[in-house]
Formats: sequence, C-alpha cells, structure tokens
Amino acid sequence: MPVFRFILQRVFQAVLVTLAVTLFVAFAVRLTGDPAVMLTAESSSVTEEDLVHIREALGLNQPFYAQYFDFIKSLVTFDLGNSFFRGSIRDLIGIALPSTVLLAVASMGISILISIPLGIHAALHKGGISDQIIRVLSLVGLSFPNFWLGIMFVLLLSITFPILPASGFETWTALILPALTIGIILTATNVRLVRTQMLETLSQQYVTVARAKGLNERSVIYKHALRNAAIAIVTFLGLQFGNLIGGLVVVELVFNWPGMGTLSIEAIAQRDYPLLQATVSILAIMIVAVNLAVDLVYGLIDPRIRVA
Repeated sequence: MPVFRFILQRVFQAVLVTLAVTLFVAFAVRLTGDPAVMLTAESSSVTEEDLVHIREALGLNQPFYAQYFDFIKSLVTFDLGNSFFRGSIRDLIGIALPSTVLLAVASMGISILISIPLGIHAALHKGGISDQIIRVLSLVGLSFPNFWLGIMFVLLLSITFPILPASGFETWTALILPALTIGIILTATNVRLVRTQMLETLSQQYVTVARAKGLNERSVIYKHALRNAAIAIVTFLGLQFGNLIGGLVVVELVFNWPGMGTLSIEAIAQRDYPLLQATVSILAIMIVAVNLAVDLVYGLIDPRIRVA
C-alpha cells in the first residue's frame, strides 16, 4: 500500500535522525567539561579519589557507547535520573515541557488566525491600499526583535496599564503577553507567505475555469485556491513550529515562563550536566517529531508526494 509505505519510510527516517541528534547531543555535552569537576567546583577539599567515586556514581567511568545506550534507554523509558541540584529530571521536564508546548501552540494559533485572512485579503486586493498597508505592517513586524516587543508589552500592559501579569504562569492570563509577542512576530512572516502562495495559485488556469463555471468567489478561494496553496503553507508552518519550540528561550526568559528554554538556561548556569543533556535532547526529538508530522500531513494533502 503506497500510503503505508510512505508513512513507514518517513517514520524510519525520523528514527535515524533522532538517533543521530541524540548521539551528537550526548557527545557535545561531554565536551563542556568533566561533570564530576563541575559538581565539586565550589569545594576546595575534593581529592582525586573523591572525583573517581563521583564518576563511578554517575556512570562516567564506562565507555562512551555504554553511556550513550544508557542515555537512549532513559529517554525511551523517560527515567531520566536526577539533576545535580534540583531532584528528578522527569518531574522538572514534566512541568516545563507542557508549558513550552502550550506557549508554542498559542503563539502559532494567534499567527494563523491573523495571517491567513490578511494574506488572502492582500492577495485579492493586490496593489490596493489595504495590500500596501498589510505589506508595510508585516515589514515593520519583521524588524522587531521578539525580546524588545515583549518588553514593550510588559511596560504598556503590565506596568503603565496593569491589565495583564508580567511574568510567571500563575493564571491563564499570564499566557497572553508571551503568546501575543511571538504570534505577532510570526504573523509578520506568515502573512507574506500566504499572500505570495495565494497570488501564485489564483493565477492558475483551474481557478479561471472554476470561476467560468459560475462557482461563487468564496468557493473558488477557499475550496480550490487555498487548498492548493496549503501545501507550501503547511510545510512552512510545520517547520516554523519545530524551530519555534527550540527558539522560545529569549521570550521565556523575558516573561519568566516556566518552560524548557528557561530550564535549559538554568541548567547551563548551574553546570547541571544531566539536566542539560535531557532538556536539549527532548527539544531536539520534539523538532524531529514535528517535522515528521509535517511530512505526513502534506503527504495526505497532496497524494503526489507519497510517490516522490
């Protein structure tokens, strides 16, 4: 079956990429230094014998391949051991990961809700005043660093007008400012993408034929043009979402959001080797998983891709 073979190929590729990424992470983290030395950096009475015992307790006396297979086993079973300073890594990630996913989904949702209608409107009114305004606003949005926009939102809506909380995640309203910050930045790119794809699709002959058959404009735009333009749009949004998950660090720090980015930065600051390895690996696996989902979705949208 072509569909089953297509799915199996994409899953197999994703597994290979995941193994390669986790291997690189495991190797790269070890280049940061000896965890035993990092763990005892503030102590002046540590002997070499103490360091040997610490390495044995952490399993660092084993060959790298054995450590790597233990690490893969811990990822599969989600038994990630303990942080040097903060207890169970599974518990820490269990709190941080849903927060990051929630923020990413909310941000993408805001961007999609804004960019698709605006992009379609701009394409239908190419060269008009509204098209020019949308293009200028998107260019302005691309010029804003996300951390600057976040700080401006905090100053305006949390300090000048205390409407929304500035940091943390104590209530659902705390999600609004960080999601709005990232959503606006994403919209600046996405609205231009939707406009370009719709302009290209609307110029195709089948759209002209659909109009000549007497189909109403709404049906032509949404059932014919947008569906065909959706292949490129879905691909880009999926890749953007994967990059977004790994790129929320700055915004999470601005809003003190308890996500994976904040957790990773804290692990780096504390030289918490097990926590850093786990957070980076899980973020990388999530990005691979999102890219796999994109492959499968646009394979379903366009059957021609299944046989490519």
